[in-house]
Amino acid sequence: MRRSLLLVTAGLLAGCTVGPNYDGPPATAGDAVTRGSFVRATDPAFTAAPGLARWWEALSDPLLTRLIDEALADSPTVAQASARIREAEAQLRQQRTANLPALSANATAIGARLPGIDLGQGASSSESLQFYNAGLNASWEADLFGGGRRGIEQVRATVGARTADLADAQVSLSAQVAQAYVSLRDLQARITLNDAAAQAQRQQLALLRQRFERGTASRLDLERAQGQLENTTAQTIPLAAQRDEQLGLLAILTGRTPGTLDPVLATPAPVPLPPAQVPIGNPAALIAQRPDVRAAERQLAAGTAAIGVNKAKELPGVRFMGLLGLGGTSVGDVFDLGNLAALAAPSLNWSFLDFGRARAATAASEAQRDGAEAAYRQTVLEALQESETALSRFGNARAQLGRLTQAEATATRAATLNRQRVAAGTATRIEQLDLERQQLAAQIAVSQARAALTGSYIAVNKTLGLGWRASK
Repeated sequence: MRRSLLLVTAGLLAGCTVGPNYDGPPATAGDAVTRGSFVRATDPAFTAAPGLARWWEALSDPLLTRLIDEALADSPTVAQASARIREAEAQLRQQRTANLPALSANATAIGARLPGIDLGQGASSSESLQFYNAGLNASWEADLFGGGRRGIEQVRATVGARTADLADAQVSLSAQVAQAYVSLRDLQARITLNDAAAQAQRQQLALLRQRFERGTASRLDLERAQGQLENTTAQTIPLAAQRDEQLGLLAILTGRTPGTLDPVLATPAPVPLPPAQVPIGNPAALIAQRPDVRAAERQLAAGTAAIGVNKAKELPGVRFMGLLGLGGTSVGDVFDLGNLAALAAPSLNWSFLDFGRARAATAASEAQRDGAEAAYRQTVLEALQESETALSRFGNARAQLGRLTQAEATATRAATLNRQRVAAGTATRIEQLDLERQQLAAQIAVSQARAALTGSYIAVNKTLGLGWRASK
């Protein structure tokens, strides 16, 4: 009866787990989530379908797809995040075995000379001792109040946070590569158009110089045209510097040394445009899939479990130790079962007088949990704000590109009509060159607007938390 009572008591203690249970993240997104739609998703291009994981493939640029895939495979940033996952997983395995019994084997041979001590074995042995032993040592600390179980919960949540960190690194990396690529293509196009504008201004300057020599143009007209040419030529210099910067950035993002991708990307290509329909889902889906939100939620879970870990340290602990071995004063005694020795030593440990250190540690973990909850709420709100901003910019960029495209078409028609007037002798070549310069300026504005539209498309997908893949 007494033994049964002890077993029941031990079972009840083993089932006791101190500290708060984690019931999931707090509701944070409020009305935006319950409405199930974005406030600024008013552009007809947006659809409520879930976003594409490999959103960059919708840009239909094989070279861009290849660069992003290579970056996700070879980037040091992703490699670092993957290493942190493996580290956390190893810590989880370690934590799971921390509360299991430990068994070790040992063999001991002791030779001692002890002058003046009579060992009761005659004069020849009164000053020496030989002892041999081989056996097993066992130890186990009972998880009475669930500190070990809370520790497993804490490390498991940390593994989840590290996994989300990897996904977040992949999201950021895919967006960085895409944005650098779009910037590169925009800069290449603007350099080409700027060079064409400079060439048109050189022709205009040559005609003005001829008119000046004939006395039909003023020195002011000539100097003004010369200044415009110098200004246009100077604009190419920073554009070329920015182009080289983007080439180097793309190389670094894909795990290469600067200059490696220059031959691959030297030939200009159009800025890829987003698809006509852009799936964006809803705020609830955003919260569920954004890696930084998932990481913040797992940090909150880990912080909650840490309270139980520290709370258990305030309470008593029971440790069991056991020895089982064979031995004696000769080597042969190690193999004699008659020399079996066994020892069981349970011990109770309780630091009841630590001047509040354990309670202070618990209070610190509670404060850290509260901080993690606040960080989670902030992360969710920032995610919603970023998504609304990205959606607004996409809609405005789309409208701006439409207007600038119309302006370019108007400039092109004007240049074409005036070219007919030049052929008929009713307009001058200088007027034609000026209209062509305006046409090139309109084309440069359209190129910038295309890059801005695609850049805002990239930002939309980044704020949706897309661009990651599950770790193997």
